[in-house]
Amino acid sequence: MIKLIVGLGNPGSQYERTRHNAGFLFLDYLLESQFSEWLKESKFHGLVATVFIGTRKVILLKPQTFMNRSGLSVASVAKFYKMESEEILVIHDDLDFDVGVVKLKIGGGHAGHNGLRDIMSCLGDKGFCRARFGVGRPVQGKSVIDYVLTNFSKIDRQDLLSAFDLLGTQIDKIISGDMSFAMGQIN
Repeated sequence: MIKLIVGLGNPGSQYERTRHNAGFLFLDYLLESQFSEWLKESKFHGLVATVFIGTRKVILLKPQTFMNRSGLSVASVAKFYKMESEEILVIHDDLDFDVGVVKLKIGGGHAGHNGLRDIMSCLGDKGFCRARFGVGRPVQGKSVIDYVLTNFSKIDRQDLLSAFDLLGTQIDKIISGDMSFAMGQIN
C-alpha cells in the first residue's frame, strides 16, 4: 500500500513548467481534484498536502531541496511516519521515453537520474515504486541538463496531460497496493 507520493522537480518559478518538473506537475494535477492545498513543512524540506485517493489517506510531497538533494526530504517524511520504501511512489521525468509515455516500475537503479540517486542514498534502499513520465531526449549536440530545464512545448504539454490522465485512471489501484494490475494497464 502506498502512503507517500513524491513528485520530483526543482523549486522556483523559473523551473515550474520544465521537463525536469514532471513529478511536481503530476502532483499539482492530482491536487486539483482534492480539497487540500500545499503547506510548507520545514521539517520535511518540502511542500506537503494530505489527500484521499479512494478511501485511503495519502501524503503528497514536493521536495524543495532541488533535484539532486531530494532524498533529504523523502527520508525525513519516511522516518517521521515510519514508512518502508515499498510504501513510497516517486513520480519523475525519464529521458528514455517519448513525451506522453508513462511507465510504472518497482525498484531498480537510478539510470543517471540524480533525484533517484539521492533518494536511494538517503533511504538506503531502492525498493520504492516509480511512475516515470517520458520527456524525450535532446537533439544531438544539445546538453541533457539544458534540455530537461526547458519548458514543454504546447503539443508536448498536451501529450504529458494525456499521460497524467492515464496514470490518474490507475492511481487508486497503485495506492491500494495492486501495482501489478496497474502496470498491466499502463505499461
